[in-house]
Amino acid sequence: MELVSEWAAHGGRQLVCRHPSEAAGNDMTFAVFLPPAAASRPCPVLWYLSGLTCTHANVMEKGEYRRAAAEAGLIIVCPDTSPRGDAADDPAYDLGQGAGFYLDATQAPWAGRYNMKTYITEELPALVGSQFPADMGRQGIFGHSMGGHGALTLALSLPGRFRSVSAFAPIVAPSQVPWGEKALGAYLGPDRAAWRRHDAVALIEDGARLDEILVDQGGADNFLERELRPELLERACEAAGIPLTLRRHPGYDHSYYFISTFMADHVNFHAERLSR
Repeated sequence: MELVSEWAAHGGRQLVCRHPSEAAGNDMTFAVFLPPAAASRPCPVLWYLSGLTCTHANVMEKGEYRRAAAEAGLIIVCPDTSPRGDAADDPAYDLGQGAGFYLDATQAPWAGRYNMKTYITEELPALVGSQFPADMGRQGIFGHSMGGHGALTLALSLPGRFRSVSAFAPIVAPSQVPWGEKALGAYLGPDRAAWRRHDAVALIEDGARLDEILVDQGGADNFLERELRPELLERACEAAGIPLTLRRHPGYDHSYYFISTFMADHVNFHAERLSR
């Protein structure tokens, strides 16, 4: 692992690191914030998964998570959203680089490198656990948009891995919206049964459960009705008996102005559950 850059922040350390990735077939870059408490003891780990077009840098520079994480004693890890380099690509922003959808692709030309589920759940955690004072027995996960989709589906498909899960404006049912239909069809092929393992609403309908979920959604989000559709998650959780706190905020859009406004709420939500 290579340390690319480092800054002092709120008594802790904001790092950017790079490492060779077998899952992605090239070097991958991620950000990690170490709170002051990490200097003396292992700390819980909170994973933040970014949305379409983003890298590790978007939330690191705009998310405003460091003060709350420093006070709560949480390590926050912010991975990239896809393989980089000469990977197969698509001219649109919603497929290929910057749009890995946190799954392992099975279809050409994506198979072999677009293994973001393996990267996020196996390869990167092993690296973080070996290189940082991380308490890997206490992990939480959250994310935005495509990253909210990733946080929900990974938590639902890995029972017991994450003690807490939340999301900002997540894609809750990719099998039913244009972003998801394009990505799942390209990465996984035409068999929609295979898509269900990467769809939060479908996973809940098929029996997956979480103790609770926190979701924040902006009412002025341009993608709300066409791509996000939080009411589908609301209905699925109600039918399954999963406690869902869905907070709707009039006037807020899909941007990091929205995310940063409610970031401390999410960090504190996870901190409370990871400290139990």
